Amino acid sequence: MQLIRSPWSDPARNCALEEQLMKERSDDVLLLYINSPAVVVGRHQTIAAEVDCKFCAAHGIAIARRISGGGAVYHDGGNINYAFVVNIPGGVLALDCDFTSPVAAALRELGVDAVVGSRKEIRCGEYKISGTASHVWRRRLLFHGTLLHNANLQWLQLALRGNPTLRGKGVASTPDKVANISPLLPAGETTEQFLLRMAKKILSAC
Repeated sequence: MQLIRSPWSDPARNCALEEQLMKERSDDVLLLYINSPAVVVGRHQTIAAEVDCKFCAAHGIAIARRISGGGAVYHDGGNINYAFVVNIPGGVLALDCDFTSPVAAALRELGVDAVVGSRKEIRCGEYKISGTASHVWRRRLLFHGTLLHNANLQWLQLALRGNPTLRGKGVASTPDKVANISPLLPAGETTEQFLLRMAKKILSAC
């Protein structure tokens, strides 16, 4: 599996990169990136129902849509994004491909008591620290997730405060208690430094 660290922090560009890796390459890739402040909504969501657009506009928070399903997530410089883009083995269903477990295993090796939840999220105690989503194109799978390292949790809560009455047929996000993992890690370690440590552990666990 090849490791790619995106040089970009633009959420729309990194969403496009994920899709490009899925549709234009044939090898297995682990893509890692850190976005500037943004809300990224799922493919079937109504933006106004999930996002406080006025708050985002006032604080320079971009809004982007990804090709996978699932709920809306907040990104900033304290959030790590990981994406596995792989070929689905013959005779294997996409839903049976498990990339949450290697990430959780890597986190445990780094000192975070991480477990996989019932929705393929990663939890530490009662808090969600990583949400995931996936998309299949032909025999290629994109499985990607967020990881809250040192994100602005106040902005996260305020940005993801949409108007549910405007949802229509859009898919609703699932509210959950979230937490950063930085308090559990060495003091002074940046998000970028932790990303590099985590990448080595994930690749050895895959």
